[in-house]
Amino acid sequence: MSQPKFRHSLLALAVASVVSMPAYAQQEAQSEENEAKALERIEVTARRKTESLQEVPVSVSSFSAGDLADVGVEDITELQQRIPNATIQVSRGTNSTLTAYIRGVGQQDPLWGFEPGVGVYIDDVYMARPQGAVLEVFDLERIEVLRGPQGTLYGKNTIGGALKYVTKELTGYDELSIQGTVGSYNQRDIKISGQTAISDNLYVGAAVASLQRDGFGEYVNTGEDNYNKDLLTYRISAKWLINSDMDLKFSYDKTEDDSNAKGAYRLQTSAVTGQEPYDDVYNSNTAMPVDNLVETEGWSLIYNWDVNANWGFKSVTASREGYTNTNIDFNSTGEPIFMVPAIYEDEQFTQEFQLSYTNNRDFDFVGGVYFYDGEACGVFGTVLPMYLAAFGGVTVDNGGCVDTDSLAFYGQGTYQVNDDWSLTLGGRYTKDEKEADVFRYTYLGVHYINDGSVGTPYDPAQVRAAYGDPFAVNSEFTSGGDWSRFSPHVAVNFQATDDVMLYASYSNGFKSGGVDMRADKSLNPTIDEPYDPEIVDTFEFGLKSELLDGRMRLNSAVFFSDYTDMQVTVQRVVEAGISSQVLNAGESTVKGFEVETVFAATDSLNFTAMLGYIDAEFDAVVYTEPATGETTDVTDAWSFQNTPELTYNIGFNQTFDLESGQIVWSGNYAYRDDVQMFEAASPLDQDSYGLLNTSVVWYSNSGQWSVGLHGKNLTDEEYRVGGYNFGPTFGDDAIVGYYGDPRTVSLSVGYKF
Repeated sequence: MSQPKFRHSLLALAVASVVSMPAYAQQEAQSEENEAKALERIEVTARRKTESLQEVPVSVSSFSAGDLADVGVEDITELQQRIPNATIQVSRGTNSTLTAYIRGVGQQDPLWGFEPGVGVYIDDVYMARPQGAVLEVFDLERIEVLRGPQGTLYGKNTIGGALKYVTKELTGYDELSIQGTVGSYNQRDIKISGQTAISDNLYVGAAVASLQRDGFGEYVNTGEDNYNKDLLTYRISAKWLINSDMDLKFSYDKTEDDSNAKGAYRLQTSAVTGQEPYDDVYNSNTAMPVDNLVETEGWSLIYNWDVNANWGFKSVTASREGYTNTNIDFNSTGEPIFMVPAIYEDEQFTQEFQLSYTNNRDFDFVGGVYFYDGEACGVFGTVLPMYLAAFGGVTVDNGGCVDTDSLAFYGQGTYQVNDDWSLTLGGRYTKDEKEADVFRYTYLGVHYINDGSVGTPYDPAQVRAAYGDPFAVNSEFTSGGDWSRFSPHVAVNFQATDDVMLYASYSNGFKSGGVDMRADKSLNPTIDEPYDPEIVDTFEFGLKSELLDGRMRLNSAVFFSDYTDMQVTVQRVVEAGISSQVLNAGESTVKGFEVETVFAATDSLNFTAMLGYIDAEFDAVVYTEPATGETTDVTDAWSFQNTPELTYNIGFNQTFDLESGQIVWSGNYAYRDDVQMFEAASPLDQDSYGLLNTSVVWYSNSGQWSVGLHGKNLTDEEYRVGGYNFGPTFGDDAIVGYYGDPRTVSLSVGYKF
């Protein structure tokens, strides 16, 4: 595979702007291009080939490394502000676990064994677990976010959408860059990356980032930091150009997050201690250690072969694993009332073979086979020292493992009927098999399952060996199932003019069933039966256009989704404890529209806007109470989680030319409508809010120096991103919330050698 292809593609990507972000000038080499009023071409690989964003019949937003640097984006959750109808947030009680929804489809519950509704990919490698999926932005080429079901072009089928994190390509040039950042709450970050050529056909690269910050608040009763950050991440890679037609790339990455366990904010006065809610939502109390560890690592081997002018072959072999050890104090009073120590551990191996064809005239095809083998394990304890205190308290240990095998065949072809019309047909056949071992033991007395006293704490035999026979066996079973489905895709494109493209598409999304790993058979005798897959049929009509002689880009889409058997985790407080079940929520309908635009008002001033509207509602849902078997029609009582009806973002960027270089001043205001945290209304539901941000970045004429000042959430809005909603439970309530970042200001200085 010839290297010039890589370099030309990278150059285009480096100068690409994004529909939902301004098209910025960043280097002296680009300054002359800014004399033209037309917007830069954006290239994406949403369909597994390099294309202009305006030619792709898919709802996709693309963010280049330069775009993200201009506004100081630090991790992928900040993209939520710039993507219509999307929720991309840190999960409750965590620092680096991801909660992601697109168009009402996602996964609120980060427990092991549940599949995400939005797939996250690092260089074409699927991340099966949300732990550690809040990816930091460093050593990056671009990020693409695709909305709607994905499967006919991607290894793992994802029902809601996909987020593609593409690392910086190895080019063979000598590069070294370093960036340091200081900011609010004693933020101190350092990022270093570089690459070089060992020989004419062997390139190597490495990148490392150390991210440190004191807490936004504190644990008042211990004085320790709350909402702090202590993270180290690094990546190494090597690329071998075997010959002019073949290359092989190896990558390895590892992240270690030692941030303190995140403490929640009590919304109500404690019935036990009388503690009233603090004035500062980032302050909390804890009766547990604040120790927390999240480790993720993985490697990949990607082989590319240009067989001839028509055929191409690609192999993606990868392995990933993760480990989490954390503590969550559900009551957050400082008294040992309701405490949850937890361990999650997972590993996965994936293999994908892909074949592509083009006749270089009117037909393109991409197809492949994908294999996934994964094991997700975990255990959490419910530690209740004050419950049945006369017997020394109570501890409930709940754990197990899920083994998943998935095999899929997929393909998609596009036929150019004539100069104006093209037809795309695709399909995917998926077969998933799962087997789960679940245990739930009740012990008299107090112990902590994550304190190291049990070698493999999700192995029931080792739990019994460490703590003896339980007082009660709530659950102990093996269950599983297999599910298969063919998911088609059809799209029609019409190039109305040179600058306007219309498209219509239909896609089917599929997420397999599974087993509830919280299952308590003593409360629900049928809980060991697997829950069913969820299925979505999405129809989309879109417009992609460039107007005003290329100075305005306007893209929009209208969509309608028929959603069947949505998997909803329902947890309720009952007399004997907390009942949990995964319910297939009947029928629901999701419809809405999206608009993304950027307008070059002058040679140096751009305006951007994004608008998303979604109407998501249940059409027919019946809830069965596990303790009594009583059924209730909750169609009108339930609502979609993490799905605001209206989202919009408006922004600008102004470029000023100086003798020493350029200054880019940008700003945006991002609005989110009311959000319901769970299927039923609760005190945790978040009212509408908006975030105001601004950045000023200077780039030297040489392209070596950059200095950026970034202010985020300038009005210091308080907004919840998650929480737990348990009423009077074991003597006190656990209605607690977790919040997004407060106002922060940071200063970054970068140098490229």
